[in-house]
Amino acid sequence: MPHYRSVFISDVHLGTPDCQADYLLDFLDNIHCDTLYLVGDIVDLIAMQRRVHFTKSHEAVVHRLLVIAANGTRVVYVPGNHDEFMRRFCGQTISGVELHQKIIHTTADGRRFMVCHGDQFDQVVRCSPLMLLVGDRAHGLLLRLNRWFNAWRRLQGKPYWSLAAWLKGRIGKARTFIRRFELAALTAAEKGNYDGFICGHIHSAGFLRSQEGLYCNDGDWVEHCTALVENADGKLELLHWSEQPSIIATEPSAPAPEVSGDRRPVIDILPAAFLEQVNRI
Repeated sequence: MPHYRSVFISDVHLGTPDCQADYLLDFLDNIHCDTLYLVGDIVDLIAMQRRVHFTKSHEAVVHRLLVIAANGTRVVYVPGNHDEFMRRFCGQTISGVELHQKIIHTTADGRRFMVCHGDQFDQVVRCSPLMLLVGDRAHGLLLRLNRWFNAWRRLQGKPYWSLAAWLKGRIGKARTFIRRFELAALTAAEKGNYDGFICGHIHSAGFLRSQEGLYCNDGDWVEHCTALVENADGKLELLHWSEQPSIIATEPSAPAPEVSGDRRPVIDILPAAFLEQVNRI
């Protein structure tokens, strides 16, 4: 059973039919870590106002998280926009789970990362979250297609594969939004004198390194079933967890050519007040 120094998961969206709770439960049952970060949108309180879909597997995930906290793992909950209600409890510890608006994580090799959900950047990239970018109804249709498609794959004995993520990856505006989001997070990390930024929110796991910082997105458990993990030496990896768990990315050692030097795209200047808000602990 693999042991990690830190594990970061977000965008679970418990309470919705699209949550991949069974895969997440299998992941939690088969890894150990010193610190587990829940980086927002763990429970989808917004969707649950319209319809509650909280199955036994969803209950099992909540129970497993509480057991992990009770057994000595540090569990840190950084609420997002879909579980924003929990932000009123930041600064408290509930059932062994610490709640923070944002928090600094120091890796084993001494790097300092700001950890927050990421919805703070919506105002900067001037776009709604990716789910709203493609339209609530269109995105809902994509997720329903994803459920039906993977139900058919299971009948064929095939592993999980995200049709929704594949389709969205071919939407130009979605790709543009993701890159602007990544650059905004990188800029906030650099101007806040951090070594990087760890977040979720946009349901797109990945790394982006610049000359001065590292952007990390842990993805989601609706479409991609991904987690960001820190090994004992401080190095970061992205895992995909379904029938065939695998490492899908390791942190890059060199800056991405498209954001290096003069080739870095110009994005809106981040307002000083916004930087102060994001970087304040």
